[in-house]
Amino acid sequence: MLAGMIYDACDEQLLLELNATKDRVWQYNALRPTDYASRLAMIKEILGQCDDDTFINQPFYCDYGKHIKVGKRFFANFNFTVLDEALVTIGDDCFVGPNVGIYTACHSTDPMERRTRQEWALPVTIGNDVWIGGGVTILAGVTIGDNVTVGAGSVVVKDIPSNVVVAGNPARIIKKL
Repeated sequence: MLAGMIYDACDEQLLLELNATKDRVWQYNALRPTDYASRLAMIKEILGQCDDDTFINQPFYCDYGKHIKVGKRFFANFNFTVLDEALVTIGDDCFVGPNVGIYTACHSTDPMERRTRQEWALPVTIGNDVWIGGGVTILAGVTIGDNVTVGAGSVVVKDIPSNVVVAGNPARIIKKL
């Protein structure tokens, strides 16, 4: 799965891992919002990498958690959803608006193939000092450079270079910094 190869989404071991993470995410989302110490301890248990300044507002959702690596001083607002079947790497000083989704999982466009539950996943990489506006969707295989602003409601379907502002569906460069 992490290698980008086709895998069975109904694999027994994968389902065990998914369900264990769902339980941890449920526990995280049930914590009192002002219990910062417990929230930090739980998010460190869920994510593959984060620091003491990581702050993710509840609710937060992910599939495996351990495939998500965030840099220093990461902030995500409400309803941050990450389908981390592949590695999701986010740099330092990144901010994520509400209702943002990062999706690494891919499915066939052929209905008969979809029924087999065979999937593949592609990593998402986000550089340093990136601001992702509310309601943004980032699709599998995308790399976003450093110092990027992604406008609210954008759908990022291809790589974004450093030092730009992008917006739209599909997201395109509207300003160079």
